[in-house]
Amino acid sequence: MATMITEECINCGACEPECPNTAIYAGGVQWELNGQMHDALSNDFYYIVPEKCTECVGHFDQEQCAAVCPVDCCVPDPNHAETEDQLFARAKKLHTDRQFAELTAATSHYRK
Repeated sequence: MATMITEECINCGACEPECPNTAIYAGGVQWELNGQMHDALSNDFYYIVPEKCTECVGHFDQEQCAAVCPVDCCVPDPNHAETEDQLFARAKKLHTDRQFAELTAATSHYRK
């Protein structure tokens, strides 16, 4: 599943710089993918773009936004259920300039 930010968000901004996919945006800010701009998904609080979220698969052993969130509002999005393979494929597509090694417990929470 992609990760989402709930309405309990206090807009501290701790999550945004932690995202390896630049999938987190402040409320009201347009988001970008493949050079195209899109309307904000929330005007009130930080949000995560599902098309860019990989749950940090390929990068870390846990979602970095959830690890730094002081109010635990970065949670699995039930509307975007995805497999580890789908998330890893997205990471590779988002980061074409990077070579990813095989997934391990250090690069996927699915391997713990």
